[in-house]
Amino acid sequence: MEIIQKIKKDTNQASDIIYKEIQIKDQKIALVYSEVLTNGNEISNNILKNITKIIDEDISIGNQLFTFFYNSIPSHNVTTLKNYSDLLNKLFNGFCIFITGNHDYFGIEIKASLDRGITTVEGEVSVRGPKDSFTENYSKNLGLIRRRIKSENLWLNTYELGKQTKTKVALLYMNNICEKKLVKSVDRKLKKINIDGILDSGYLKDYLNEESNIFPTIITTERPDLVAMSLLEGKVVILVDNSPYLLILPCFFIDLFHTPDDYYQKPINITFIRIIRICAFIISILVPAYYIAITTHNHDSITTDLLLNFLSQRQTVPFPALVEALLMTISFEILRESDMRMASTMGTAVSILGGLVLGDAAVSAGIISPIMIIVVAISAISGLVFTSIELTSAIRWWRIILMILAASLGIYGIFLGIILLISKLTSIKSLGKPYLAPFSPLIKQEQKDAIIRINQSHQTKYRNPLLTKKNRIRGRQS
Repeated sequence: MEIIQKIKKDTNQASDIIYKEIQIKDQKIALVYSEVLTNGNEISNNILKNITKIIDEDISIGNQLFTFFYNSIPSHNVTTLKNYSDLLNKLFNGFCIFITGNHDYFGIEIKASLDRGITTVEGEVSVRGPKDSFTENYSKNLGLIRRRIKSENLWLNTYELGKQTKTKVALLYMNNICEKKLVKSVDRKLKKINIDGILDSGYLKDYLNEESNIFPTIITTERPDLVAMSLLEGKVVILVDNSPYLLILPCFFIDLFHTPDDYYQKPINITFIRIIRICAFIISILVPAYYIAITTHNHDSITTDLLLNFLSQRQTVPFPALVEALLMTISFEILRESDMRMASTMGTAVSILGGLVLGDAAVSAGIISPIMIIVVAISAISGLVFTSIELTSAIRWWRIILMILAASLGIYGIFLGIILLISKLTSIKSLGKPYLAPFSPLIKQEQKDAIIRINQSHQTKYRNPLLTKKNRIRGRQS
């Protein structure tokens, strides 16, 4: 058949593409499939066994053959193929292709299981909630969401992005809750993407962000319960095939201080934990800058005894406080990066070696003062409270900016840096929504779940007005 020769030529005689010819009565049909993308046992059980029935029964080759397989294998996706391009697309998506002598062809989806299966959450530890997490399988990820939201109002728009990878992407939203303006905005941005490949959901972030920001304006998660919560609030979710991380839009700054576990525990405990997270954010950014300011410019801002203690520890240190802090910060980031990249069994050993042995040796050699190790350690550990890599990176950059301002202008430099930080946060938009909501602009009803966690039965019955306008009342169908 000419079509077979064309496939062989276009795939350069790929060894994983299998071609079989089967004689049925006086006609031949060809089977084409990839042995690495399809399940061999399924082909034997569901296709080859059914072909024997075709030989025994009076079934003609053509549309009647498609109808036979469509009715005989109801658990599989049996579809006609529009053209040669569609044939190749289905071939590399785990379909077994049927080609008849009449140039009719259709495919039966018999994908091999190439994913790692549903496992526990790794990047975002679930303390009290569900333990299942997303995988690299598109269908399983969608199933984990539909398992939680059993509603006909959960709609999805599908796309095929990447000229070479042809990656399947879905935009999910609650039709009776989500504002249509949000859906159209994301839909328009996804349709404009024109690149060779989409290998992970992270590829889409640059195209979805309205402007370049250090702070994250898109939530990345592998937790199905967080995705379900976000959909019910009126947000949109992007699901990408071959990626265990889903994207949630829009993202507000206060969302980075919340976790799904907040809704599985007592409100009074969660309120305390949220305050701790906010304190950790402030400590992580300000503590090194404040130490540099009081030891460089503002000696009168602390007691004399404490100041003399700090200065006595720095007598043997040959570097200014700023250089000392930058050296320690860079050293910690190197240790953290090595701990993340190395195997888990080796990573812990490296952290202990770097943190204890090298730190103690640096103090003994007079290169670093003991108080500086304490300051940088407190700042770095406070930054590890957050699971978002983008937020941790933003904290790192602003910590360095405030350190430089403190070394130049002292306490006044810190105040200037805080003003710049607040100005930056107020100017950020996520899908056109203000980043600092519900504080700027102030939304009174949302204060019951911003920092202070109110009991579920006493929470406002209205949804966030920035996310939905047509179905504001919680618990209402439409």
